[in-house]
Amino acid sequence: MIVDQAKSYVIILSMEIIIIIFFVVLFILVILGHSHNKQHEFVFINRKTRSKDCELLETVTSLERGTWAERDLVLDLLKNDIPAGAVFHDLYIKKPNGSFSQIDLVVATKVGLIVIEVKDYGGWIFGNGHNSQWTQGMRRGQKFRFYNPIMQNKRHIEELQKQSKQFKNLPFYSVIVFHGSCELKDISFVPKGTFVTSACRFLDVINLIINENEDANYTDKREVIRILKNAVENGNIPNIQEQHAEKVQDMLGKERVFA
Repeated sequence: MIVDQAKSYVIILSMEIIIIIFFVVLFILVILGHSHNKQHEFVFINRKTRSKDCELLETVTSLERGTWAERDLVLDLLKNDIPAGAVFHDLYIKKPNGSFSQIDLVVATKVGLIVIEVKDYGGWIFGNGHNSQWTQGMRRGQKFRFYNPIMQNKRHIEELQKQSKQFKNLPFYSVIVFHGSCELKDISFVPKGTFVTSACRFLDVINLIINENEDANYTDKREVIRILKNAVENGNIPNIQEQHAEKVQDMLGKERVFA
């Protein structure tokens, strides 16, 4: 009798354990399924967002043109309600000597032309508006020198001003954007009309320029657009790109260093 009761008890206990295991497994499957659906939904949203970003970007430039940092700033401008027709990416300005000056971005606004130079660096950035060389400091103690981007963009603006008599009388604003993980550690002696910023403050600078300055006196807006569009089209000509790349390499002079 006692043996039979024990057997019954074991059978009932076994059934209860099986039922508990069943519901635990079922619960886990439900959770995993929900998580998979959420993950699938997240991936779908991301793909949809990327697709919209690509479509928006292509209203100004191609998906392969320039650097990803430049294209990211183009998207920022477009999402900040800057018209696509006012944003010009990767321009090649022809100089009197036949060579070309490459400009990352130009934005035509009611207050004048904003000329943007983009730098994609890590580490700490130290610079003085009067010095020809700036310094990039890395966490391991390494230091690298690079040409003063304020001076670099000043030359870009000077080349643009030579393209038209109208340009000589238009206000120009120089914006240096440091993209990437770098930190602007010590930047000083920035000239009036020039701005140095991290990518996260880029739109603040653009809005400041537009909101804090008087409207420019454009005498021929069609001419401005034509010149800027032609400069963008120059970048589609392979030999112009090659010529500019060779000039940059020659300027760096790495092939003349023997270590």
